[in-house]
Amino acid sequence: MSQIDTAVDTLNGLDTWMQWSFGLVATLFTVGFVRLLMQKILLDFVKKTSFQWDDKLYSPVTKRIYTFILVTGALLTMIWILGEDHSLVVSSDPMFQAMFILLSTSLLSVSLKVMIPVIMDRFSEPSSVTVSGSNSLIIFLSRAAIWFGGLYLAFSELGIELLGVLASLAVFSLIIGLAMQQTLGNIVNSFMLALDQPFEVGDRIEVEGKIGSVVSVGILSTKILTNEENLVVIPNNSLVNSTVINHARGGGDGAGRRISLVQDIGVSYDEDIDHVKFTILKLMRECPYTLDKEPRVLLIELGDFAKVFRMYGWVGDYTDEFVARDWLLKNVDENFKREGIAIPYPTAVEITTQSTPSVNTHRKKTSVRMARMQMIKEDKQLARERASAKEEIEEIVERLKDVDLAKKERSMLEEDLRELNSVLSMFEA
Repeated sequence: MSQIDTAVDTLNGLDTWMQWSFGLVATLFTVGFVRLLMQKILLDFVKKTSFQWDDKLYSPVTKRIYTFILVTGALLTMIWILGEDHSLVVSSDPMFQAMFILLSTSLLSVSLKVMIPVIMDRFSEPSSVTVSGSNSLIIFLSRAAIWFGGLYLAFSELGIELLGVLASLAVFSLIIGLAMQQTLGNIVNSFMLALDQPFEVGDRIEVEGKIGSVVSVGILSTKILTNEENLVVIPNNSLVNSTVINHARGGGDGAGRRISLVQDIGVSYDEDIDHVKFTILKLMRECPYTLDKEPRVLLIELGDFAKVFRMYGWVGDYTDEFVARDWLLKNVDENFKREGIAIPYPTAVEITTQSTPSVNTHRKKTSVRMARMQMIKEDKQLARERASAKEEIEEIVERLKDVDLAKKERSMLEEDLRELNSVLSMFEA
C-alpha cells in the first residue's frame, strides 16, 4: 500500500501540464487495451456466429465505446487535476452529461438501423408486399424519435428548452406540412398497401385501364411495366383510391402468377355439340402451357350465325398466357379442319368469288411446307429462350432474398431481372 500511496503522491505532485499529459496517456492506453480485448475476444466470437447483424453492429458500436472512454478520461482527468469543487469542473459537468446522453443516443440509433431490417424480415411473410424504401422510412422515423428524445435530454442538461425552440418554428412547420401534403399522403398510402397486400412485385395488375407487371412499390409511387414496354408510374394516392384488378391471383386460392385462360370459339349450326366439346377438351388437355386442373368447355350462346363455345383453363404463369392462347387457337384451327368442323362466316356478309391469277399449286405447297418447317424451328427456339429466361429469373429472385447482399450487386441483379422480364414481355406482346 505504501508504494501505491507513494505513486499517488508523486502523481499529485507533478506539474499541471504533466498531469494533463499523464491523463491523456492513461486514457489512450485504456482505449488501446479495450480495443485489443474487443478484437481478440469479441471480434473472434462475432465472426464465428452465423448471424450477420452482429458483424454490422461491431464497427459502429466499438467506435462509440472508444469515444465514450475518451470523454470519460477527459472528465476524470479534469476532476483529478482541478478537483470536484472547481468552478470549471462544475460548469463543464452539464456539457459532459449532455455528451454522454448523445453518445448513448447514437449507440441506440445505430443499433436500430441494423436491427430493424432483421426484425422486419424475420416476422414478415414471404408473400407480403415489399414496399421499396419502407424499411428506410421506418428506420428514419425510429431514429428520429430516438434522436429527438436524446437531444431533448441533452439540451435539458444545458438549460435549453427544446420544445420552446420547436414552438417558435411552428408556423414554418405548418407551411412545410401543407406543401408536402400530397407527398405525405403517398408515403402513408405506401404503408396501407403493405398492410392490405392487394398485390406484390411481379404480379400483373390493371389500374384505370393500364395493365402491366408490378416492378416496384415505392414510398411515393408504384411502377408497372406494360406489355408494350412502357413504364407507368402511379402515385400511391391514386392507386389506393382506384379499383385494382390483380390478374395474378386466379383460381380463388391466391396462387401467385396463376391466371385463367378464357377463349370463345364459334362453329356452324350444322356441327354436333358433343363433337365440338370433345375436340376442344382434348386440345386443352394436350396444351403444354395449361395446368392439369380439369378444363371446361361450355356452350354459352346461340348467336346469329354460330354456336359459341367458351373454353376455360388455367395457366401456371401469366407470362405464358399469350403463347398458350396462340397454341390453342392454332391447334383448334388445324384440328377443326381435320375433323370437318366449320367456323362460319357472318351470314350478313356476302362472299363472292373473285378471279385471281393462276398460281403454281406445287410451288405454293412447297412454300407452305418450308414455312411450316421454319416456324417449327422458330417456335422451338423461342421456347428455349423463354425457358432459359425463366430459369435465370428464378435464380435471381432467390439471390435477391439474401438480406446481406451488397448494394451494388443487388442493383445489378435487379437490372438483370428487369431485362429478363422484358424478354418475357416481348414474347407476350
